[in-house]
Parts: sequence; structure tokens; C-alpha cells
Amino acid sequence: MPGDVLSQSEIDALLAGVMSGDVDADSMKNDAGGKKVKVYDFKRPDKFSKDQIRTLYMLHESFARLLNTYLSTHLRTLVNVDVASVEQLTYQEFVQSMANPSVISILGVPPLKGNIIMEIGTEIAFAFIDRVFGGDGNTTIKTRVLTEIEDAVMRRFVNTAMSHFKEAWANVATINPFLETTESNPQFTQIVPPSDMVVIVTIQVRVGEIEGMMNICIPYLVLEPIMSKLTTTFWVASSISKDDNEGDLYAIQAKLEKTKVSLIVEVGQVQITIREFLTLGFGDVLQLGTKVKDDLPCKIGKNAKFYCRPGTSGKKMAVQITRIVEPEGDDYDDE
Repeated sequence: MPGDVLSQSEIDALLAGVMSGDVDADSMKNDAGGKKVKVYDFKRPDKFSKDQIRTLYMLHESFARLLNTYLSTHLRTLVNVDVASVEQLTYQEFVQSMANPSVISILGVPPLKGNIIMEIGTEIAFAFIDRVFGGDGNTTIKTRVLTEIEDAVMRRFVNTAMSHFKEAWANVATINPFLETTESNPQFTQIVPPSDMVVIVTIQVRVGEIEGMMNICIPYLVLEPIMSKLTTTFWVASSISKDDNEGDLYAIQAKLEKTKVSLIVEVGQVQITIREFLTLGFGDVLQLGTKVKDDLPCKIGKNAKFYCRPGTSGKKMAVQITRIVEPEGDDYDDE
């Protein structure tokens, strides 16, 4: 068995055969000196090496982790997303493997040419839709074409998944995926000739008690310009060279910019006794310690950050920022 790695039990059995005479050592030498023949199917040429398949597996493991986090927080239920397999086959074989109807999204991935397909199992799609509409996700809806409302919900899911797909691919190539169209019949998704080779990334998704598959079909035509980058060496090197601190800084800044905080304008202060407070009634007047020309402190949370002047904007009350509160030593850092 030239080229094969034998286990210890096979080696022991082979030695025992030679010692007993059941196996002829001379014939084994002649066999070993013969030409090695490797079976090759010209109908299914191997376009991707094992190293490239391994790199694609690692890329989509990152995508699966990001998608897992999104689904868990969005659906507020137990979600598990894992890469099941990465394999290459003809596009015709992939189309024949898809169910009809199915939830099929055709995506553009500029600057790369061509399209890719993201197919989501109907059981996962209906579980996602049921959770979004307030259900428990354990739906028993029969396989059917999505309604317009359900299609809109799945389009939103695909758009979010594409942002995570872009992030997962950032170490290899900068792509800007977008949703071109959705289909339910696999026969209407001819993005490449039937005999062209494609790589199929199968992702196993579990939402609560419902389990299904999501397939990503990437034609060789799309990946051809970046085939040299689909190696574990390049992927690891780009991951190390990337400035993680700068990326984290931008991510934190983006999150902070979307954070909502309370803004309070303090008109003035006055001290009264509990007895006076209990006797207050409608129409009573309290004299504050603020003058008309004074700037009012504008607080973010509990801390004064600006000074402002009160006024109106149209028919609404408003304030105009006049200056920034200067930080005082270590107190500013604590804030």
C-alpha cells in the first residue's frame, strides 16, 4: 500500500504474514517499484487544494461565531451555529441538492466578479420568523413559499448576516456583499454554468429545538482573483499583522456613538424644609439661586459637561451650548 500510513495493528499483521509465508516479500518489492496511479475524475476537476479548503473552513468558522452571537441576542434563545463541512462539487450537483421551495438569496460581492448563493433551510427560516413575531420558535409550519412579510423579515436577516460575512473575510479580501434578489425555486438560480466547480460551506444552525442547515455556494469564478490569498499562511500572517488595538478602538467608538444617555439642564437650586415641602400647592412660587443672565449647567448623567442658555426652537423648548465645562484633574478621568 504505497503512500498509505499504516496503523500499528496493520504493521503487526503484515510482519506476521511475512514470517508465516502468506505474504511474499519479493512481490511486495515489485509492487512498490511499480508506477503509482491516482484516480482523477475529469468531470469534477479539483479546483481547490486542501490548504485552500482548510482556509475557507477557518474563515467561515469566524462567520459562524459572529452569526451565533447575533442570533442569540436578537432572538433571545439558545442558538448554536457551527461549520459542518466545506467541500467542492459542480454547480449542478449543488442545485440538485437544494429543496424546492427553499429560501435562496443571491448575493453580489464586489469588487469580486460574479455572485454567491446563501441558502437557508425552511425549518430554520420559519423558526427565525416565529421568534421575531413573538413565538417560541418551535414551529411546525409545512414547507412552503414565504409570504411578502416573511420575505421582508428574511431579507433583514440576510443583510445582517452579510455584514458578519464581510467581517469574517476581512483578513483575506475586502468585499462589500449586497443582496441582489431572493428566490424559492433552485432552478431559477443559474449564476454559473452547471459544470463549473463551486465550494459549498455547510453551516449547521440550531434555534431552540429546531435544527437545520444553511449553505453558502461560492463559485470558483468568484474566488479565482484571490486564490493565492486562500492559504493558512497568508490568513494567519494577515491576522497577526492587523492592528487589533486600532480595530477595537473603532469598534468601541462606533458602539459609544450609538449609546443613548440622559441630558439634564439644571435651571436652579433651592433648599426648603420638609415642612415647607409638604405644604406646597399649585401656584406656589420658589425663588431659585439662578439669575436670568446666568448660564445653566448641562449634565450628562450625573456630571456637568456643558453650560447652556435656555430658549426656544420653533414651538419647542431648547438650549444653546455656550461653553464646555473644563475638567479638573483626576476627577475628569473618573467620570
